[in-house]
Amino acid sequence: MLIKIPRGWELPDSAATSETLFRQRRSLVTAIAAGPILAAGAALLPRGAFAQSAKVADPTADLYPVPQNMRYRPERAITAEKEATSYNNYYEFGTTKTIASTAQDLQIRPWTISFGGMIEKPFTIGFDDLVRKMPLEERVTRMRCVEAWAMTVPWSGFPLKAMIEMAKPTSGAKYVHFETFKDPKNAPGLRQFWFPWPYVEGLTMEEATNEMAFIATGLYGKPIPKQNGAPLRLVTPWKYGFKGIKGIVKVTFSDKRPTTFWEKSGPTEYGFWANVNPAVAHPRWSQATERLLGADERVPTQIYNGYGEFVADLYKGLEKEKLFM
Repeated sequence: MLIKIPRGWELPDSAATSETLFRQRRSLVTAIAAGPILAAGAALLPRGAFAQSAKVADPTADLYPVPQNMRYRPERAITAEKEATSYNNYYEFGTTKTIASTAQDLQIRPWTISFGGMIEKPFTIGFDDLVRKMPLEERVTRMRCVEAWAMTVPWSGFPLKAMIEMAKPTSGAKYVHFETFKDPKNAPGLRQFWFPWPYVEGLTMEEATNEMAFIATGLYGKPIPKQNGAPLRLVTPWKYGFKGIKGIVKVTFSDKRPTTFWEKSGPTEYGFWANVNPAVAHPRWSQATERLLGADERVPTQIYNGYGEFVADLYKGLEKEKLFM
């Protein structure tokens, strides 16, 4: 007799938003995007997403929706699309949460990503070529912001490990550095001289090749909106959201740990690891609970955001490190 022991992140399907409803809406949006009735369907799309599609057709739109990886199932209701695409941290466009319209000025075509450092041969590749080389899938995962709010969303994209394998790092590489774009003309936040631009993030090679590390290129069954990190962003569900660097243009492999954007900006408040831990407070607020985006409800925060069974082993032997924040 086979007995299934559920993983810590699994709950009965009844605990999540109806996937049938979600899939129906996704299919409708896909049909609208593909046909001549796009204008008539504008009310069904987020305002920013329609503004983007009205200017130019996304050349990767045909890739979505992608198959869902059922290993990653929601243990909370999926956050409403209008909430997840209109309440955004993106300091390149400002320090408020209402930057979605401003972010539409970002030019994401053409978009190239350079790979360098400790790899067999440095190279540059266009995003549209890169995404078609990768094994695309959808994952519904939680995201926990360091500001103590959270959401659960369906990311489309590919395991970061697949991109690393394509880059062919040498055996001496210990860290992966990520860097975002420099476009102060269209991203007004980049003119704020007190921030250490460009935004830089990093992971150890062990973290980057862990199955949970993900590169998102889509959201809610279509290309990812600009305000959410188009055309590609890092997703590390067990870490605070500021590790999820958006608009990546440069990936570098190194034997030296990078000093990240928030380490430079607030060295007494933010560190390299940024693993979610309800027992370690931010210097200015508690991390014990979190507010679900789009609701007044607060729920208990989980260690590693509930993904400890996948990632806890990464940090064995690092007890002296400041692993949280």
